[in-house]
Amino acid sequence: MGKKKGNKAAASSDDFLQTLEDFTSKENWDKFFTLRGNDDSFEWYAEWPQLRDSLLPLLQDSSSSSSSSSSSSGSLQILVPGCGNSRLSEHLYDAGFRDITNVDFSKVVISDMLRRNIRTRPELRWRVMDITKMQLADESFDMVLDKGALDALMEPEVGTKLGNQYLSEAKRVLKPGGKFICLTLAESHVLALLFSRFRFGWKMNVHSIAQKRSNLKTFMVVAEKENSVLLHEITSAFDLLSLGHNDSQGSGMREALESENQIRRDCNNGSDLLYSHEDLKLGIKGDLAKLIGGRRIKFTLGGQGSNFSYRAVLLDAQKQTEPFVYHCGVFLVPKTRAHEWLFCSEEGQWQVVESSQAARLIMVFLDSSHSGATMEDIQNDLSPMVTQLAPRNDDEEARIPYMMASDGIKKRDTVHEVTSSLTGKVVVEDVVYESAPSNLEDLSPSSDLAFRRLVFKRTEGLIQSEALLVEDGEILEQSQKEKTKNVSQSKRKGNTKQIQEPSRPLMRVSHDYLASSYHTGIISGFTLVSSYLKKAESCGTMVKTVVIGLGAGLLPMFLHGCLPFFSIEAVELDPVMLNVGKDYFGFTHNDRLKVHIADGIKFIRDITNSEASSEETSNGGSNGDSTAHNTLGGTCPDILIIDVDSADSSGGLTCPASDFIEETFLLSVKRALPQHGLFVVNLVSRSQSVKDMVVSRMKKVFDHLFGLQLEEEDDVNVVLFGLCSESVISESDIPESAVILEGLLKCQRLETKQSIIDATKKLKCWK
Repeated sequence: MGKKKGNKAAASSDDFLQTLEDFTSKENWDKFFTLRGNDDSFEWYAEWPQLRDSLLPLLQDSSSSSSSSSSSSGSLQILVPGCGNSRLSEHLYDAGFRDITNVDFSKVVISDMLRRNIRTRPELRWRVMDITKMQLADESFDMVLDKGALDALMEPEVGTKLGNQYLSEAKRVLKPGGKFICLTLAESHVLALLFSRFRFGWKMNVHSIAQKRSNLKTFMVVAEKENSVLLHEITSAFDLLSLGHNDSQGSGMREALESENQIRRDCNNGSDLLYSHEDLKLGIKGDLAKLIGGRRIKFTLGGQGSNFSYRAVLLDAQKQTEPFVYHCGVFLVPKTRAHEWLFCSEEGQWQVVESSQAARLIMVFLDSSHSGATMEDIQNDLSPMVTQLAPRNDDEEARIPYMMASDGIKKRDTVHEVTSSLTGKVVVEDVVYESAPSNLEDLSPSSDLAFRRLVFKRTEGLIQSEALLVEDGEILEQSQKEKTKNVSQSKRKGNTKQIQEPSRPLMRVSHDYLASSYHTGIISGFTLVSSYLKKAESCGTMVKTVVIGLGAGLLPMFLHGCLPFFSIEAVELDPVMLNVGKDYFGFTHNDRLKVHIADGIKFIRDITNSEASSEETSNGGSNGDSTAHNTLGGTCPDILIIDVDSADSSGGLTCPASDFIEETFLLSVKRALPQHGLFVVNLVSRSQSVKDMVVSRMKKVFDHLFGLQLEEEDDVNVVLFGLCSESVISESDIPESAVILEGLLKCQRLETKQSIIDATKKLKCWK
């Protein structure tokens, strides 16, 4: 089992296996193996002649050190998950390893392999089984031999859920001293999960398998299970310097090893780490059955048997002498409030512990991946894991209460609902928060501040657009004149009775305030090209900016108002969004702010193609009137911003849609941008492996990459900035460049400008 896009050439005839969603489908695998037949084995990665010299010594070493009754190779109990119709098990059997269990969820391939080997290799076992939930006893194998199974479960668009479940199973069935051997193409998101799941109590070593007739390397990662909780650095059986810088696979492995080993060194030197639930059960942070006053542990929950993954903090009350109402409690924090000081800071969290009256509080942070679940679903999913984390208690009937912070909204009014064939149900709502943003506390001390929000029901946990509502002075003045006129007319008619109507101020969306922190982050990145922007403004040159994804139109409107030398093109696939923006968010377009109802991918590729063809044909025959679908008059944008959500975030990628981070599209972007150009991506994902994959791809395409993490305690949202120029400012130059940007911004609200400049301090160079 296993598949990578670089290996598809070898299986070009199997066009029906186009995506990894297919590769996780039992029906598609059954079809695949039916078409190939039982005698046509298929090796996705290295074949036996290349594997033999590296693999056999590991197996023989395991046989000699095995705790089994004899030291013969035949006594070594080997599990091959996702075996497919590879001949690997047959070669091992012929080499003397007879106790081999092969599992795959395809009945077709298991039947074929059984028929193929029943006479010649009768001791081989073949079982139909899902490798993410295997019906096998704990600690029953000396070795788990994975040839591409993890890779097949780890397509970035699908996320890490299946990979996590599978690795939990592989660790569970291994005996102490057993080895997990993973043959992999070593993509960054695979290594990120693999290395992080085998930290405490495992020794890891990496080998490189020599390949023939292939540009792809196969790496062999070996993790040995120890009876300890030590954290070892990962070693390699080859010289890391031998992995060339021009070799993307090799450089990716080198970077992953260096990064992971730095994490392990820091942890061994006392730095904190985001632990897993499995790590805690090993006793990494002490005996969880005991309460230790002031203990605070950040960790992740989820994996085998769980429907979701969670970020959590375990807190043992600082004063354990207090009388507690609960021995353990769970506090759920909704995504809309996770960034608040009370929940994201250590000091605030201790305040929550004190008010909860629990000796131990497990604070669980919800995110967009939980948006479709009810609270009952969440509690049922968490319950078995929380029980394992509760301290010892003499009262067996003691319950573990679930508490939850409100969503932080004091008042909510639905303004408009519409269903789009492309986006689904779209909601416009006005909300008043329980506490105002800190930079607006002095704006309206006598009344509550209201915000208008755009929400897609498909991703309710994600606010697509948000704007501050302010009194519309112009409309209010016209309304007062009308009232005065009516009163005067009534008096002339002798009607002196006046009815005092309640005062209801007319509101409008403010386009000079950024309510969304990621919009602030996007604009702060203009610091990276501020010298060019200053030059363009001085020369009277318009800076061509393309925004893919209109939303409610707030970002284009802000750019239009605060950067008057910008010429902006917004591209939106769904015409419903343009109407929503116009009708409910005050969006308007003119000669300097245009909208195209078009596919963003095609839009950029058309720019690239038009630039290439314009050099060949310049007959001057075009008329002066541009239509609604012209692409920048055939000229390249100076700044390109991707701000679109994903229709399906189940794979861990909430924003942007996966097509916008494919390498082919990124290359089109680079061709479309000039040397001074800036490419901006708003990346929203809870999965570190997904983010690592996106960053890796952008590093590969762009000369320089900068990143901005919006909230230190909430690692979901990152803004990435790709630059095409070989020369770029360093981090030390950012403060000076930020001053230039500050001078260019024509913001009416000083707090908005200050927020943008403050955000520039978080810009970090990643390449």
